[in-house]
Amino acid sequence: MTGETNLTVLLASMEPDLSSELYVYAVVSESQLEQLGLANILGLFREKEGVTVITTQSYAQAQGIKYQGDYRCITLNVHSSLEAVGLTAAFATALGQNNISANVVAGYYHDHIFVQNNYADEALQCLLNLSRDNQKK
Repeated sequence: MTGETNLTVLLASMEPDLSSELYVYAVVSESQLEQLGLANILGLFREKEGVTVITTQSYAQAQGIKYQGDYRCITLNVHSSLEAVGLTAAFATALGQNNISANVVAGYYHDHIFVQNNYADEALQCLLNLSRDNQKK
C-alpha cells in the first residue's frame, strides 16, 4: 500500500499524537549494541562514529547508557509516502518559527518527530494548528 503524496491532504490529516514516554538519543559501539535488547530500541542509525540509538530514558538509565536530552515523540498518524515532497519542510518550518527543534525519523507508514520534552505540548499545539489551517484549503 502506497502512502499519501498530496501535501495539503497530508497536512490536513496528519493527526499528530504526543507520546507520554521520555526518549533519549545515545551513541553506542557495535559491541554495546549487541548486548542491548533490540526490543528496547525504538530506532537506530549507523554512523562512522558509532551507532545512534533512540530508546526510553528509563531503559538507558537502567543499562547505564550515557545519553543526551529527554525527548517526547509526536507521531503523525497519516500514512505518508516516502516520496511525498514538502511534509517535513512544512512541519519543521512551523516548529522552527516557534523555536522548537525537530528530530525527524521517517518510518514506512508514519513520520515521528522527537522534540525536547519541555517544548512537547507547545509543539503538539503548533502541529494541530498547522493541520487545522490546511483543513480550510
